[in-house]
Amino acid sequence: MASTHTSEATGPNELAAAFGKELSLSSRSVHADDYINNHQAVAPPLHVSTTFRYSRNPDDLKQWENLNPLAPYDSHIYSRDSAPNTTRFEAILTSLLGAPSLTYSSGLSAFHAMIVFLNPKRVAIGGGYHGCHGVLSILTKLNGLVKLELENESDLAQLQKGDVIHVETPLNPTGEARDLEYYRKKADELGCYLTVDATFAPPPLLDPFKFGVDMAMHSGTKYFGGHSDMLAGVLAVRPDKPEWVEGLRMERLHLGSVMGSLEGWLGVRSLRTLELRVTRQSESAQKLVNWLSSPDNELVKQSVEKVLHASLQPEAKDEGSWLRRQMPNGFGPVFSFMMKTEEQAKRLPSKLHLFHHATSLGGVESLIEWRAITDKSVDKRLLRVSVGVEAWEDLRDDLLKGFQALKDEQK
Repeated sequence: MASTHTSEATGPNELAAAFGKELSLSSRSVHADDYINNHQAVAPPLHVSTTFRYSRNPDDLKQWENLNPLAPYDSHIYSRDSAPNTTRFEAILTSLLGAPSLTYSSGLSAFHAMIVFLNPKRVAIGGGYHGCHGVLSILTKLNGLVKLELENESDLAQLQKGDVIHVETPLNPTGEARDLEYYRKKADELGCYLTVDATFAPPPLLDPFKFGVDMAMHSGTKYFGGHSDMLAGVLAVRPDKPEWVEGLRMERLHLGSVMGSLEGWLGVRSLRTLELRVTRQSESAQKLVNWLSSPDNELVKQSVEKVLHASLQPEAKDEGSWLRRQMPNGFGPVFSFMMKTEEQAKRLPSKLHLFHHATSLGGVESLIEWRAITDKSVDKRLLRVSVGVEAWEDLRDDLLKGFQALKDEQK
């Protein structure tokens, strides 16, 4: 098991102690794992070993401990518990999310681990990602878990102490936000845990722990990975519940849902540029949403019924609103738009050159998806857009040419 020994001037606190303050998000993205370094290499090496030698001194042998005095923060036994690359990845995530964090093999394995750990009899959940609903359906089959509708007051009234209110914000696939302050109040009234899927709003867009969330999950495949080349899931727990981390870690050991070493290495590489990527992607998405929803855009209006995004919610215009408090640094890089017909929605992606027609989101490349391919619950006219790091003007022109090609085809 990786060592957790710390002091004020070493370990995770080393940088803050040296500077007398917490460094910026971007600086921590690059340096939050420096204390783990035990090699002269600047770039972290990739470790593929699944098992790690014990001490040759019999007096040092202890149950479930394998401390290496030369690498006290990088000591391991078996990779189903911890490994060098995932340990570094978790160290950076803990710093960026402001809460103790653990990694998993995928976002859904993180969601599954969260529900298993909290062990509710009932879960209130809204629309959002269909995969989470699938996990709950499996648990219903196994133990009778009851799934309730998050936005139905009579359903919420059925919740009892120890149950879970699970909020996805912003919501998949629309990119619209939900009010965490409201659901924290509900959770307090009912004695429930409040959990959030914040995949669509990674740092610096949303800090769910400022709004009283008990546990936050991310599909790390998306923005933490950022390059469409790794699967990962992340759970972060409220800072005043450190014992939850050890409980989750022990359950992860037995669930076997640990992420691989290559993915851990890729994750560290990706987090270095998290703020740079997410800020640009969110700003570009905002410009595209403004352009698409402009009443003067005649060509777009001929094909598009409506645009969906947190920035278009009424609260976005109110400086004192819950939405502006919750997302002060931008409204996210994902949005959707509804075409006038299903056929238009199916055909537009094939007219584009910069947007790849593919599922998933969060990568440096822009994606568009006729969402009905992978999610049977959505309107078949809906297209989900994940904005990458390309120039937004080029993405706009790509869509413009696509709308024109669609119009020409319909003549």
